[in-house]
Amino acid sequence: MVTRRIFLGALALTAALATGCTSDDKGGGSGLPDGATLMKDAAAATRDIRSAHFSLKVNGSVSAIPVQNAEGDLTREGGPSGAAKGTVKLTLLGQLIEGEFVLVDDSLYIKGPTGGFQKYPASLTSNLYDPSAILNPDKGIANVLAKIKDPKTEAQEDVDGVSTYRVKGLGEKAVVSEIVPGVNSDVDVTFWLRADNKQPVKASVALPANDGKTATVDLTLTDPGKQVTITAPE
Repeated sequence: MVTRRIFLGALALTAALATGCTSDDKGGGSGLPDGATLMKDAAAATRDIRSAHFSLKVNGSVSAIPVQNAEGDLTREGGPSGAAKGTVKLTLLGQLIEGEFVLVDDSLYIKGPTGGFQKYPASLTSNLYDPSAILNPDKGIANVLAKIKDPKTEAQEDVDGVSTYRVKGLGEKAVVSEIVPGVNSDVDVTFWLRADNKQPVKASVALPANDGKTATVDLTLTDPGKQVTITAPE
């Protein structure tokens, strides 16, 4: 069975689609804003985000993350655990599944190619992952931003037409593992922060892959503050 910790952790950072990204490297940080200051401002700006659209992609194979890609909406409303809905492709019990998902009021619903939504009983979801983790100000992206070690501004880049600063630092295991499963040590985390309001547009976490190479869990966040209403499917 899919636990909410694995499912939402995989959605949680977890993490940007490389398309639409062009670089304007300024000599490894010369003339660019201080990385620590950017992270501090970004953490403050992210704490106020209560809803957003997300796109997630796992590049490479990580055994602890069954999700390959997902897209949908997130909100801190919809019950004590927040809510999320969208589409997902994941491997479950050795089978590739593509379908829709809804997480609301501490329940998980999944709809495959055929049939309707199936609800996971409360007895199986009582210890599942909090769907508000991505936007949770205490353990989500805002917390990761606030606790990144040695952040360095690497370049100014356009991401899908948005001017951003690319900042890279070291994420502590205890912090990043709150939202990304499979993190067994400190990891490199890269953020793309809007140049105007410092909100994160994109994030990427580097993880060891099953083939011995490096995989990334990449996430984009768009439309912060969009109107999102999520209810349990009928």
